[in-house]
Amino acid sequence: MQTAELESVERSAIRKVAVRLVPFVALMFFINFLDRTAISFAGPNGMSKDLGLTAAQFGLAAGVFFVGYIVLEIPSNLALHKFGARRWLARIMVTWGIVALLFTWVSSIPGLYTLRFMLGVAEAGFFPGAILFLSTWVPARHRSHILALFYLAQPLTIVIGAPVAALLINAHGAFGLAGWRIMFFGVAVPAILVGVIAWFYLVDRPSQAKWLTPAEQDWLTGTLAEEEQAKIASAQPHTLRPGAALMSGRVWMFALMYFGLIYGLYALAFFLPTIIGGFEARFGTHFNVFQKGLITAIPYLPAALALFLWSRDATKRGVKAWHIGIPALIGALSIPLALYMRSPTTSIAVVTITACAIFAALPNFWALPARFLSGAAAAAGIALINTIGNLAGFMAPYITGLVKDATGSYQAPMFIVGAFLLTSSVLAFAIGTSARQPVKDTTVPVGLQPRSHTK
Repeated sequence: MQTAELESVERSAIRKVAVRLVPFVALMFFINFLDRTAISFAGPNGMSKDLGLTAAQFGLAAGVFFVGYIVLEIPSNLALHKFGARRWLARIMVTWGIVALLFTWVSSIPGLYTLRFMLGVAEAGFFPGAILFLSTWVPARHRSHILALFYLAQPLTIVIGAPVAALLINAHGAFGLAGWRIMFFGVAVPAILVGVIAWFYLVDRPSQAKWLTPAEQDWLTGTLAEEEQAKIASAQPHTLRPGAALMSGRVWMFALMYFGLIYGLYALAFFLPTIIGGFEARFGTHFNVFQKGLITAIPYLPAALALFLWSRDATKRGVKAWHIGIPALIGALSIPLALYMRSPTTSIAVVTITACAIFAALPNFWALPARFLSGAAAAAGIALINTIGNLAGFMAPYITGLVKDATGSYQAPMFIVGAFLLTSSVLAFAIGTSARQPVKDTTVPVGLQPRSHTK
């Protein structure tokens, strides 16, 4: 096949993947993130009062989700590698939808803790499984762009989900239920429905996709196989095993970098509605439930734009360490300033800068680990990184609530967020520096070393 024909097949194949798979998997991610953060809308809108939650108890309830998630994270991702994404992602989604539905009738703090833990168990493996699934459909040079399109679902979850959650909460009294209970019901049902659809809609590999032409199937299958063989050829046999990824020093550096980014993400996601609810006491303002939902959504629309534009630059240049390090540094410097502003407008403006920084870094981060790992090691390594990141998902809301209760304000917790984001920035630049030099440390397996274009 001529070069021009190959380029045409490549463009067509990537476009079809972007149109047929990415929006659906992004929809799954949209519902996933909305279900796990629904508690952030419920808390300041009746749930904390009805159940008698302190800030620390609310933070623990938000964070205990990640304990259940972590317990089954790596086993779930290995199961996806064994049984296929179609079956496993659909199973995960239906299971978490059923658990999410039970929040409608929660009546005690222990019951809330239990359901949050079980929701984490049910969702375990979804996010790294989705990342792994999309990574097996596109070659490395297109991966950053595809993952950025997928990751747009996360900020857009708040842009769309916050007003929707507010509308559901405003249905207070319908069916004899409090508004926050109706909200939980309303965001749980779509997970079950889309999970069932996923069983029939998703395809595990390009060779099974009837919506690709034979030439497109051959190109995707051949290119992906060549990349896989290149990784295997550069690796020692033992480095392809899952245990090798778990013992890699550089994989752990990625994990700690991701920890800081996720700490910032979930401190913002779980407590921003509560902080906005506190504007009345700080500034003498008053917003109804729907207005609070709209204000919560404000930082995430520019964040979605920043994510898209920053990732497009990363795709054009090739993902560099500074594509993660610079946004993390901006987030680290901006987030502590938000609570020192003297009006709701300036407070939200600074929070918007932080949200843009976090979301600019995250999709570009995930483009890097796939360069290091292959086969079952990829499943284990990506799951490990996400597991460590999700420790931050537990710690961020709990520590934020605990320190707020101890100090009486959210200022000290936001400095902690800034410190973790700063750590991520330092690690990103450190990895960029080490990747430009030969790696001779025997603690880093040969098969897990980066290619020369990682900077």
